[in-house]
Amino acid sequence: MNVIRSQKAWLAPLLAGLAALALLLSGGLASASESDLVLPDLSSQSFGGIDGRTLLLGGIGVCALGFVFGIVIFSQLNKLPVHRAMREISELIYETCKTYLVTQFKFILVLEVLIGAVMVLYFGVLRHMEATKVVVILLSSLVGIAGSCGVAWFGMRINTFANSRAAFASLKGKPFPTYAIPLKAGMSIGAVLISTELMLMLMILLFIPADYAGPSFIGFAIGESLGASALRIAGGIFTKIADIGSDLMKIVFNIKEDDARNPGVIADCTGDNAGDSVGPSADGFETYGVTGVALISFILLAVPDQATQVQLLVWIFVMRIVMVLASIGSYLLNEAIAKASYGNADKMNFEAPLTRLVWLTSIVSVALTYAVSAFMIPNLGGDPSLWWKLSSIITCGTLAGAIIPEMIKIFTSTESRHVREVVTASREGGASLNVLSGLTAGNFSAYWMGIVLVVLMGTSYLIAAQGLDQLMMAESVFAFGLVAFGFLGMGPVTIAVDSYGPVTDNAQSVYELSLIESVPNVEAELKKDFGFTPNFDKAKHYLEENDGAGNTFKATAKPVLIGTAVVGATTLIFSIIVVLTRGLTANVDRLSLLHPPFLLGLVTGGAVIYWFTGASTQAVSTGAYRAVEFIKANIRLEGVEKASITDSKKVVEICTQYAQRGMFNIFLGVFFSTLAFACLEPFFFIGYLISIALFGLYQAIFMANAGGAWDNAKKLVEVELKEKGTPLHAATVVGDTVGDPFKDTSSVAMNPIIKFTTLFGLLAVELAIEIDRTTSLVLAAIFFVLSMVFVYRSFYSMRIKSGEKETPAAAGARVTA
Repeated sequence: MNVIRSQKAWLAPLLAGLAALALLLSGGLASASESDLVLPDLSSQSFGGIDGRTLLLGGIGVCALGFVFGIVIFSQLNKLPVHRAMREISELIYETCKTYLVTQFKFILVLEVLIGAVMVLYFGVLRHMEATKVVVILLSSLVGIAGSCGVAWFGMRINTFANSRAAFASLKGKPFPTYAIPLKAGMSIGAVLISTELMLMLMILLFIPADYAGPSFIGFAIGESLGASALRIAGGIFTKIADIGSDLMKIVFNIKEDDARNPGVIADCTGDNAGDSVGPSADGFETYGVTGVALISFILLAVPDQATQVQLLVWIFVMRIVMVLASIGSYLLNEAIAKASYGNADKMNFEAPLTRLVWLTSIVSVALTYAVSAFMIPNLGGDPSLWWKLSSIITCGTLAGAIIPEMIKIFTSTESRHVREVVTASREGGASLNVLSGLTAGNFSAYWMGIVLVVLMGTSYLIAAQGLDQLMMAESVFAFGLVAFGFLGMGPVTIAVDSYGPVTDNAQSVYELSLIESVPNVEAELKKDFGFTPNFDKAKHYLEENDGAGNTFKATAKPVLIGTAVVGATTLIFSIIVVLTRGLTANVDRLSLLHPPFLLGLVTGGAVIYWFTGASTQAVSTGAYRAVEFIKANIRLEGVEKASITDSKKVVEICTQYAQRGMFNIFLGVFFSTLAFACLEPFFFIGYLISIALFGLYQAIFMANAGGAWDNAKKLVEVELKEKGTPLHAATVVGDTVGDPFKDTSSVAMNPIIKFTTLFGLLAVELAIEIDRTTSLVLAAIFFVLSMVFVYRSFYSMRIKSGEKETPAAAGARVTA
């Protein structure tokens, strides 16, 4: 909160921006847009004798069951046995996570005041909406924020007790519980997240008045996108500051992984949850919601026949409801198979059952897609073939949800030739060749991922061309939106395998921090109280090996969310194009390279992506410098077993300060850039949105997979080669620290940033087109200067000053200045 209270450095440009917004809003009345969308009567069409509204009301019941399923798993995990030494560590991690999250929530509310002001001025002043409607929109945005923050909190809470339960279960010397507990935690998060998101959207669809629903969906999407953006950016910065600060001590002092004497380890565990649990949970919630909002907007804008609108809307939501059941059913079946295969085994491939779960869910989802479509839309628009064509388009996305993880494993798995190449290069060439070979893996992965996406999207385009144009305009855009929809079809499982990683990572840390092997008479105590004799060597090996599987599947989930952001953004951008071209009847020629502003917008989007990459990495770099500086000055290796709690909390404080400051500079840079480019020229802005989506896609894939390769190269050296403390290990640690902000800060934050920019752009461009050209250019200049203030601050107020030494107190004071 110190950053919020200390306003001197950023209050002036912020007030200038709001003043310019007020000027912007002094223009005339806007044209029809998403805020004017009215939902059709869902009960006007029946499906198997049940009207659409009744069918979706039943869907709320299914969502409630999915939510209960997640809560039941939560309760089961909480009741699992755990030694007090491990429970104390996990509760300490939870307390530091809770402090961090409360701070972030307050920070998000400050940002909501800024975004809320824009929405009030736009809808209330420019659109002349009645006060009640404006209040509903604002409440919808708050519900979106609450949803993102709520699922983030839930994910953090379950992961911070699943970690100690998994660590304790490993003591029995069997690998299966070490696998099953993290996956159960992930499945709980996935079920609660998707069920909550779907339930909230159904409530807006069914219980908000039809003429309020359009703007309510936009407000809801902006709110959840704001929450996800802030939590993803700040969480990514926090976790990598802590991770680098902790990891570098292994080289500096030649100490073991997660050494309890290292005050950076608690911060690292907190960061694992802030960056790898909180961020992805909020991101997944937002991704699922924004994709749905994009499809709803498209259907209402591009499909002229109201009966067809109702059929498509109900069909899409029923498909989502069915996919919740498909994911839960596939998980239960897969767990029965995994338990039968590995329940009493002494060795298992941790990746195998996770891979099977993804493919099983994909196959079940595809089968249900065709079955449900045949039942619901057998004769859509008078065409009896469209049900299987639409099902095939969704299948392109559903299969992508299984194919993409397999592609990513080629570059990030511990079994990958690319990862082994990183290790081989490091053995002779040290950190230098380690970094170069990791960059190579990332670049190759971006190529192959691009080809996969082009094939899948191209296939959907070809299918859409076979009759879908009779129902709507821009049918290919709808097809791309359905591909994104298919990506998320098995949402609970995608979230589950992503959330698997932070639990396995924390479990290994909890084991070391608990000093369980040093507890007096611990073997006799465990035999007496829990009925087994511990096997410490096997426990450590399983935890380390499982952490490698967690790294792999964290890596596989990222491109799915990133790809969804880009494909879904296409549908959102279409909504803006419809407004600017009056339903594709005017100015279509300006969507061309022959229109210079459009081309310049394409160039500008790439520049912003590279600034964003640098700004987020700079925040990590400077924060890690401060953390390392503090840890090196305060670590005690002689005469102590653990770092002091006070020192550990100081490291957490440093991480929080730099995460907040970095996030704030980045967010306001994006905010004012969006306003500036929307005011400059509408078709420049369209080019800009397309560019950040495409540049962001490849930059994110490259960075995420390079980071994954470096991460698992280090894990390979530690687990398979068992060469900790060697020059080879030191080289892979360096590569891993380079990859940390690649995979967990810059790359993953592009997903919510792309969607927030596009969503907020819906409002920004509609504001801009209502004022005269001269005023628009003046405002563009003002907003651009304001954006440059925060671009400047993202480096020059965050940089590591040459020769500077600071105490933690001084560092904190400077951060809040």
